[in-house]
Amino acid sequence: MNHNTPLPQAAAARPLRHLSEVQRRVLTTAQLRSHGVSPAEMHEQCRSGGPWQQLLPGVYLLHPGPPTSEERLHAVLLYAAREVTASGVPAQPEPGQSHRPVYREAMITGLAALTLHGFTSAPPLLSLDRIDVLVPRLRRLRSTGCAHVLRAASLPAPEEATGVPVAPVPRALTDAVSQLTDAGAVRRLLSEAVRGGHCEPAAIVRELNNAKLLSRPHVVDAVDSLLAEGRAIAEDRLYTMVREFGLPDPVWNVDLRLPGGPHLGGLDAYWPEQAVAVELDTRAPRQDEDALWSEYARKREHLERLGITVVYITPKKLRDGMEQQAAVVRTALMASGDRDPAAYVVVLPR
Repeated sequence: MNHNTPLPQAAAARPLRHLSEVQRRVLTTAQLRSHGVSPAEMHEQCRSGGPWQQLLPGVYLLHPGPPTSEERLHAVLLYAAREVTASGVPAQPEPGQSHRPVYREAMITGLAALTLHGFTSAPPLLSLDRIDVLVPRLRRLRSTGCAHVLRAASLPAPEEATGVPVAPVPRALTDAVSQLTDAGAVRRLLSEAVRGGHCEPAAIVRELNNAKLLSRPHVVDAVDSLLAEGRAIAEDRLYTMVREFGLPDPVWNVDLRLPGGPHLGGLDAYWPEQAVAVELDTRAPRQDEDALWSEYARKREHLERLGITVVYITPKKLRDGMEQQAAVVRTALMASGDRDPAAYVVVLPR
């Protein structure tokens, strides 16, 4: 018997035509029973040398060969999900909607999720001895076989990759990093997350901080490299924004001082004639995000009291809405003629 072999005759009243190929090959005890397969028949099919095999508690593979990556993913989700419907599909799918499994309160995370997100620095699925699956903290579920259970106080909204629910990249990265001791591997994964445009450094650092991983030296070193790379990418996008949207050339990377007075702060771009400044908001939340934001706010208030307009732009806004951010800067430059002249400041290279 192979995966194309029909279920025992007792199941004929509930055909499997509505299920996808992988769903026909990987089924739970409840799903098999709903199709007329008794526990005794399941046991018989899974005997040594039999046509089926039990991959995980309550989860069966309906062919004798090694499971594919897709089969392992669905088996882990079937094992971990809460209240999967007996048929494995929504009770009333919308017209034209594909029949996909309903995996409640479970999603793939860690290295397997990063591979599904398209990370080239993550290992192939078949090379992973176990697949991380994220469930609510209060679930009574143990790791077993290829299913490695991780818990969260509150689950993030899952994303979909290759038809299965996966944790967002910052959460998947954090779950992967929590189990890695190789500093090079950690650095490569974090770097690819930013270079590949999957997410911004601040989102990664926030998750790592929440997971209390920033006390590990090899993680801190990787984060420092990540933040430096993230800032470099954001600066390059800022240069691109000025060039591609026809903004006048500013002076780049400067410090402002009052004549004979105190240092006012560094800026990424400054238009002296219009007294307009741009600063990239590349804060990386670690121990005290509120204090860091207060420092930004104090600096902005001080400059604006001197008549200097400060535009803060986050790397994410530059990545996702460059044209909109260019319009904000252009508006500030055009409005400069309607304001009182700014105080004289000394502009120094940073």
